[in-house]
Amino acid sequence: MYAYHVVTDKPMYVGQQIVFDEEHHSGVFQRVRDKLDIVNDIYSNPSKYNMEKLEHHTAVALRELALEEVRQKKYPKYPSRMSCLYVSKTFEEADNWGKFFVEIGRPTYHIVKLEIEGNCFIGDAKKCFDGQLDKNENLRLAEIYWENKIDNIDNQSSIYEMLVDGKITVIEIVKEINANLEHE
Repeated sequence: MYAYHVVTDKPMYVGQQIVFDEEHHSGVFQRVRDKLDIVNDIYSNPSKYNMEKLEHHTAVALRELALEEVRQKKYPKYPSRMSCLYVSKTFEEADNWGKFFVEIGRPTYHIVKLEIEGNCFIGDAKKCFDGQLDKNENLRLAEIYWENKIDNIDNQSSIYEMLVDGKITVIEIVKEINANLEHE
C-alpha cells in the first residue's frame, strides 16, 4: 500500500525505513506513559480535578489510554495510535494537512510518499475526543471512534486520519515545504 506523510518532526530521506509494532512506538507512547500516575489518580479521585484546568498532555493521555484499551479488546488488527504513523491516502489530502500545519506554526519539512507493509485504519478525526475525568465515558467515546460508523447526523464532513503500522519505507520526497523551521 502507498500513502503520503507530512513530515513535521525531523527531515526524512528516500530509502529511510521506520517500523511501528509492539516493540517500536511513537512519541505519543512516551508522553502517555509519563502521565500514567496522574491518570490513575484522576480515575480514583475525580472530584480532586477540574476538567477545564487539566493540562493538555494529561487530557490526551486519558483519551489515548481509553482508545488503546478498546482497540486491544475489540479491534486488535487496527494499528495502535501510540505505535503508528499518521498518513494520507492522497497527495492532495497530505498537501492540505501540510498547509494547515504551516498555518498553525508547526515546523513542516516536506511531504513524502511511503510504501507500507502493515495494517491500516482510516477513521474520522472529528470522533477523536477530549479525554474526560470519567473512565467509562472515555471508553464509550473510544468505542465510537473505533466503530467508525458513518453517521453524518450533524451534516459535517469527516476529516480522515489514516493510521498505519508495520514496515514503512520512504520512496519519494514529493514536495518541499520547509516552513517554521528554527535556523541555527
